Amino acid sequence: MTDPMVPPTPPVHLQALLAREDLGLRRIAGPDDPGTVIRWAHASEMADPYPYLLGGELLLSAGVHIPEGAGPGYFDAYVSRIVAAGGAALGFGVAPVHEAVPKALVEACEMHGLPLLEVPPRTTFSAVARAVWQLMAQARLAELRRVTEAQQSLAAAAARPDPLRPVLRRLAQRLNGWAALYAPDTTELAASGPPPPPTAHQALTNLTQALRPSDPTTPAAGSPPAAAAGSRAAGAMGVPPLERSREWGRVGAAAPGKHRQATPTPTSASDTVDGTHLAAYALGTGHGFVLAVATPHRTPGDHTIASVAAALLTLLTGQLQSSTATARSSALVRLLLGTPPPDVAPLLGAERWHMVHARPDGQAPPDPLAAAALGTALGSALVDPAGETVRVLVPADHPVEPLPGWTLGVSTAVAPEDWPAADTQAARALARARATRTRLLRHGDRPALADLVPPHDADAHARSLLAPIAATPALTDTLRTWLSLHGSWDRTAVALSVHRNTVRQRIARCAALLDADLDDPDVRMELWFALRRT
Repeated sequence: MTDPMVPPTPPVHLQALLAREDLGLRRIAGPDDPGTVIRWAHASEMADPYPYLLGGELLLSAGVHIPEGAGPGYFDAYVSRIVAAGGAALGFGVAPVHEAVPKALVEACEMHGLPLLEVPPRTTFSAVARAVWQLMAQARLAELRRVTEAQQSLAAAAARPDPLRPVLRRLAQRLNGWAALYAPDTTELAASGPPPPPTAHQALTNLTQALRPSDPTTPAAGSPPAAAAGSRAAGAMGVPPLERSREWGRVGAAAPGKHRQATPTPTSASDTVDGTHLAAYALGTGHGFVLAVATPHRTPGDHTIASVAAALLTLLTGQLQSSTATARSSALVRLLLGTPPPDVAPLLGAERWHMVHARPDGQAPPDPLAAAALGTALGSALVDPAGETVRVLVPADHPVEPLPGWTLGVSTAVAPEDWPAADTQAARALARARATRTRLLRHGDRPALADLVPPHDADAHARSLLAPIAATPALTDTLRTWLSLHGSWDRTAVALSVHRNTVRQRIARCAALLDADLDDPDVRMELWFALRRT
């Protein structure tokens, strides 16, 4: 078995061999097809080389096998056997046996569509074979370099905070095609690249279904075309014959009307529809995710690059469940943020927690995939992707560090009964982080001046002082944010997502209702003291 992570040796284009001036080869018959490739060179003087050919060869012969007085019938049978064996081209050596290529051989090659090359006397067959191997080595080196660069690019994409889409985007770019991640329920979670034609798209969707475990009690006649997909897998682009045979056997087939026995599900399958090459790879997470690829062309390294992407996506989807599981996680977080959280908190295995509020740098709100990736990066599955802000409960022993692509606000470490307060802390920290363009801000946990005043007295003073604006939450929130940002109009506008003139109007309204000079630092300190109690 070949290693699927190493691309097979690519074939050599016949034109590249003809371009070698040191060989002096000349095409004298057969189609001038730029897509003709050869996989190796083989010298034989057998009258019937069919049993000794594997396909794709440049067969080299000096015509020793040609009997005296051989007519068109002999050459027709000889060339037809080469074509039947899958030979790519025939190289005929001039001298010492024949001074020129037999005319009947030229006619037979022209009739059967087999490229015929004239090998001059000065060129030995070993020189031709050596040139083929040199070109193959160069092509393999170029393909290995391409695969290595693709691996590095995919690994860099997998390290991003929202890695699934970047990995698909890099894969589509490297293959010059379309890549998609299918969920266990057969829906497309994410995709990148120019989509294939509708017919090919539907065929690819069917191909992904063939990689899902089937119910052994389902009649074969009415089940998805797993056996057909296996035959497509047998034609896998760039997959060696032995691997194709293995994929055939893994799919299995049952007679119509019979119940199929439980057979191992294939890990990959491929097809070609309307000139579009299709391939599907089952991810090894056990959750039913499938990577699908559609490309206009197929090179030996494409299978390797797609396999690397499948391995990375397997890791990235290891903790990613279906959308239903994400919804359950979101509902759980919202329950834990309500009342009474201590009843369920012990099941989570930590005594103290950080609440993290996160906003992506882009304009679009985060989707469940991005939220799940954020939770994985923070080391927690308790993720609530609600609205424009993602909330994550993180155990206190997991350090929260800045993440590229995200702005984070982090609360102090609290017990479960203080989660609602930590939620408020994280929200305020995130607002300040966005206003100051800071990647991460933590809520301060030093003892405050308010701790010196009895809580009952502090609360009563805060209610009395803020009573004129308490009925208008927009005024209270604006005043709190404005004071926290040292009276900056612009930063407050960014934090509240309003216009700076709106901030000015609200602050002026607060000053009028409170009958206070907000430029006085003592007044600001007293108001901040009161706002901290609400």
